Amino acid sequence: MKTSIATVSLSGDLSEKIQAIARAGFDGVEIFENDFIAFDHSPREVGRMVRDAGLLVTLFQPFRDFEGLPEPLRAKAFDRAERKFDVMQEIGTDLILVCSNVSVHALGGVDRAAADLNELGQRAAKRGLRVGFEALAWGRFVNDHRDAWEIVRRADHHAVGLILDSFHTLARGIDVGSIRSIPKDKIFVVQLADAPKLELDLLSWSRHFRSMPGQGDLPLVDFMAAVRTTGYDGVVSLEIFNDQFRAGSANAVAIDGKRSLIYLDDQVSKLTGARPGLADLPPRAPCSGVEFIEFAVDDESALRLESLISALGFHQAGRHKSKDVTLWSQGGAHVVINSEREGFAHSSYIVHGPSACAMCLCVDDAERAMARAKALMAMRFQQGVREGELEIPAIRGVGGGLIYFIDNRSDLARLWEIDFERVEPRFGAPQAGLTVIDHVAQSMEYDEMLSWLLFYSAILDVAKSPSLDIPDPGGLVRSVVVQNADRSLRLVLNGSQSQHTASARFLSEFFGSGVQHVAFATTDIFATAKAIRSAGLETLPIPDNYYDDLEARFALTEALLADLKAYGILYDRDADGEFYQIFTKTFDDRFFFEIVDRRGYMGFGAANAAVRLAVQKRLSRDPTLARH
Repeated sequence: MKTSIATVSLSGDLSEKIQAIARAGFDGVEIFENDFIAFDHSPREVGRMVRDAGLLVTLFQPFRDFEGLPEPLRAKAFDRAERKFDVMQEIGTDLILVCSNVSVHALGGVDRAAADLNELGQRAAKRGLRVGFEALAWGRFVNDHRDAWEIVRRADHHAVGLILDSFHTLARGIDVGSIRSIPKDKIFVVQLADAPKLELDLLSWSRHFRSMPGQGDLPLVDFMAAVRTTGYDGVVSLEIFNDQFRAGSANAVAIDGKRSLIYLDDQVSKLTGARPGLADLPPRAPCSGVEFIEFAVDDESALRLESLISALGFHQAGRHKSKDVTLWSQGGAHVVINSEREGFAHSSYIVHGPSACAMCLCVDDAERAMARAKALMAMRFQQGVREGELEIPAIRGVGGGLIYFIDNRSDLARLWEIDFERVEPRFGAPQAGLTVIDHVAQSMEYDEMLSWLLFYSAILDVAKSPSLDIPDPGGLVRSVVVQNADRSLRLVLNGSQSQHTASARFLSEFFGSGVQHVAFATTDIFATAKAIRSAGLETLPIPDNYYDDLEARFALTEALLADLKAYGILYDRDADGEFYQIFTKTFDDRFFFEIVDRRGYMGFGAANAAVRLAVQKRLSRDPTLARH
């Protein structure tokens, strides 16, 4: 199986697209006619450029409004085709994509269309070329791959075949089982695109909201499983029309594209029991939670951060044996504070200031998780360690931060024992009842969200939630959650197109994407609230109006409402249970902490987000109120 991507999927001019596609490791490229027409090089030079990049031109596309035309339009369509054949031969490709007719002049009739394709096939064959026919979902008469296949079958010419496009089939809800009966030698190319479920007309949906496999909601695995049963092992190509992709980094989009094909192939192979065509991957890494969050700081901000987490009930549990790094623990929640003056954390501090530079995930097998991550084109990170210390497997994550992997089957399980000297907690050191890291929220550019959603979903054994739009005083924030089956790992991805939201302000202050807040779990929010207040920690001040509304919405008892109000606790309830949350003020306009108490509740308090965001924005305008 060979992989390809259409130039329409990427930003830049044709040469930039070709280079990005080659760097991502594709085998070939579909030349989109508009990209070629706007380019200032001859067809022969374009073909040489593609071959010099180590690629092949999988097809030239699209050739529109061909079949079923009355004269003299029919003759003109064949003349146009001959001109395109000239270009194809110069570029060095043997296949043209003919999409079904949408013209008001088109005439219906399967036999008429088949006759036109037969004649086109004869003309193409004389030049050593082939014709692939594709049913557009909005085609005037042919909008179903089953009809397109019947036309190809009746055309009965070796140079005429079918091009299957997942979007055109799945967007119309066509049964993919019908693909299984198509002979593999009559499928010339398979094009893939995912998309979110939207209530839009088919043309607008296709032209603006396609995405990479795994980034949307269409059943791509079922589609490809049906294709695979035919025995097809030819070119699988991405044709993605997406405004964000065409405005973003060509290199990043191309890498996402190749990653999506590897991941899709892996899913199909596991479903069908067939051998993978692209890479034999270990299973997605099962994860049992976040082992620790690491913060990069200097000496001054380290003291302030230590004071903050001490007030949250953490105690210093260890000092690194060779680095200026300390471990702070409470229950099963761990925070690492790194004040080193060289290495990755220091570089992160120089760029971002005090910030969460890494998180560590506990997986079933760290070596297997790394193998899968590398096969899916994640960037491995390595930094020298001293003899006797652990080298923790790591990859680059959101904003260039690190994701470490540890497990319980190797020496990595003894990280705190091997790399750290134990520090006994002070007698009577206060605890706040925090148990584990409940979730980690990362803010990123809106255009990055699909990329990181694919990244996490492909590497880790997680599922995505439906996205939510959270109202912020400065605009809307799009939020999506990836989490494992038992919810011991929850990652919240936030992005905003507005430049005035809290998410956007974080990107500005942080100089890039990264961890905006960390949530710790407790089983008794009121005991925790009392403990941190006794330790002198001021939490986010919640307006009285919020509690008046709570009373009206939920008919809470006076005693409960008084306790919520006294400690600045936010509350929500759904069919599954109750939810309580407290927020710290923002640390240096970069990150903050949350404490949550889940009593059967599975969500994240979305109903409270607008209040929290409004208070944070108000405090950000008055640094004397916001600072710890």
